[in-house]
Amino acid sequence: MIDNAQLISELSFKAVRSSGAGGQHLNKVASKVELSFSILESSVLNDNQKERLITKLQSRLTKNQVLLLQCGESRSQHKNKELVISRFLYILKEGLKVSKQRRTTKIPKSAIKKRLKSKRLVSERKTSRRKPNLD
Repeated sequence: MIDNAQLISELSFKAVRSSGAGGQHLNKVASKVELSFSILESSVLNDNQKERLITKLQSRLTKNQVLLLQCGESRSQHKNKELVISRFLYILKEGLKVSKQRRTTKIPKSAIKKRLKSKRLVSERKTSRRKPNLD
């Protein structure tokens, strides 16, 4: 497993002013937090983990393979930092999950017979609704 403390030490944070309505408080306080994490420069992750993250998080990464996250939900910078860290750890955990290989299974003969029988019944029902051929 990955050591979260070491991983958090590799993160870089930047405080930014939040957007939207908020009045005077908003204009003077930088409460929004931006987190950036370079996957390629990480010393905590091994090469296989880096490759898996790059492929799974491809749509969220910059051209330099940097993951950027923002949080401006709270008015508190510390709370936003905690939220963005927890979100980052969750994204990383989900990105490193190895999905199980799907094994193909054979369709049982009884299921095939049941499907064909129901098709035949529907066909017979529809043919019985037709007008009789008087020729």
